[in-house]
Amino acid sequence: MPRILRINTRTKEFKFEELGDYAGLGGRALTSRVVNTEVPGDCHPLSAENKLVWAAGILAGSGAANSGRLSCGAKSPLTGGIKESNSGGQFAQVLPRLDIQAIIFEDKPEMDAPFSIVEIYADRVEFKDATPIVGKDNYPAHEELKKIYGDKAVTALAGPAGEQCLAASTIQFSDPHLNPARSAGRGGMGAVMGSKKVKAVVLDPEAKGRIKPVNEEAFKVARKRWLEILMGHPVTSEGLPAFGTAILVNIINEAGALPTKNFRYGRFDDVADISGEKIAEVIESRGGKTKEGCHTGCVIQCSQRYNDKDGNYLTSGFEYETVWGFGANCLINDIDDIATMDRICDEKGIDTIEMGCTMAVAMDGGVLEWGDSKAGIELLQKIGSSDAMGRIIGNGADFAGQAFGVDRIPTVKGQGLPAYDPRSVKGVGVTYATTPMGGDHTAGYAVATNILKVGGDVDPLSKEGQIELSKNLQIATATIDGLGLCLFVAFAVLDTEDAVQCMCDLVAATHGIEFTADDFIALGVNTLKDELEFNRKAGFTKSDDQLPRFFSEEKLEPHDTVWEYTVEELQAAKV
Repeated sequence: MPRILRINTRTKEFKFEELGDYAGLGGRALTSRVVNTEVPGDCHPLSAENKLVWAAGILAGSGAANSGRLSCGAKSPLTGGIKESNSGGQFAQVLPRLDIQAIIFEDKPEMDAPFSIVEIYADRVEFKDATPIVGKDNYPAHEELKKIYGDKAVTALAGPAGEQCLAASTIQFSDPHLNPARSAGRGGMGAVMGSKKVKAVVLDPEAKGRIKPVNEEAFKVARKRWLEILMGHPVTSEGLPAFGTAILVNIINEAGALPTKNFRYGRFDDVADISGEKIAEVIESRGGKTKEGCHTGCVIQCSQRYNDKDGNYLTSGFEYETVWGFGANCLINDIDDIATMDRICDEKGIDTIEMGCTMAVAMDGGVLEWGDSKAGIELLQKIGSSDAMGRIIGNGADFAGQAFGVDRIPTVKGQGLPAYDPRSVKGVGVTYATTPMGGDHTAGYAVATNILKVGGDVDPLSKEGQIELSKNLQIATATIDGLGLCLFVAFAVLDTEDAVQCMCDLVAATHGIEFTADDFIALGVNTLKDELEFNRKAGFTKSDDQLPRFFSEEKLEPHDTVWEYTVEELQAAKV
């Protein structure tokens, strides 16, 4: 029976408890319910009152394809609102083997307390001294953990940025290839982990087994159909495996929506140098790997292994948003330097999207020259050190903008915007403005329909239909996050008539319950209601649901589009 594990990080006490009022929830649905129920909306994100919640999805451990995502939730140090940050890696695959649905880290030690390694077993929790790995970058720290716990160790790490409680810090989870390369990236979850003096979490390396579905025959039928759906769609079976998410670089550039030079232009002259096709060419020439999964059971395989010029592993999970943020957004065209920046962010435990926005703000402020990738690398390397500049940029674009005297800051609710200009992909702009998560594309990925024409065709340059599109996608995404599925299944789901029913059948067969399409929608709606309620308690109002003013005042080439929505109009996108 799945349980909740509560860990008091101050007293080092723990208890396992039944799901109780949280029964039937998983992933983001569970993290957001716990945060809304148990965390005061007006608390400081780094205070003892905040709680850090990690939850596996409703389908975690079932063996359904692409069901291994983990949700991390808390009050965000970056936005001041509720946050769910989603990660791949092995953590959500192993957690169910310990009969644990969620871990809730509570309270916090004194400021001068030492950091701990938290070992989690099916019947106990042990705290160990983390001194040998404190201050280390994530890859060396993970290597030290492997020496202690073996190559099967499934870990979570707060990097140097998290130790310093920087607002853009991540939690790094180990992947199937024994690297701490999967990030709960957005919203500063690493800072909350660091505030609780947890340097690392290690799951029992001997944990074995898989959830046995209550109705095995029905599950086999649904799982087979689910695999057919994912492998029958060109995006999930061909495009993403071939070029990863960076396949979008050329596509979004051609659409005139690739934010360039801190969102001044919609196209980048040197786009061919940083495209998904270029990245695949480099990977193949150096003996890397163009496709692999971010967790066991992934059939989409959109991750990859990128090697340096000497053929040595440099980074993986080299995402479109990262390539854009350090590339077009900063006028950098050296793909090796961009890959190096990605690796540094994984080492320090810092969000690449936020850093891409922050570095462009630094360039606007004259701290760096536009296009100077070597200076960008040096700047990122200061994160987690005693250098004040590292602390400035590690706290994100808003903070850096104040420090550098810049007023062109592409954030919503304090969070840097991702790699789609909202003036020319208006559906995702509605999501940026209205999701409780702050500027976030994954909360309602309207790019699928606006640009890729998946699930229909809504003109990306027109206001028509965007609010309804974003709202529906926000609801569906919240449910997918609750189930623990990878967001990219949505490409196939949106184009397949029986896909939602298939997901419902998987849930029903796994848990021996009735789970209908109405339940699917209700799960997403209720998750969003929890999140919106928390943000209201945190002091957010409808005036926070808008984009920075320059998007309304400046036309974006090549389509000469502007952002045209009022605050009042955007309220219709909320549940």
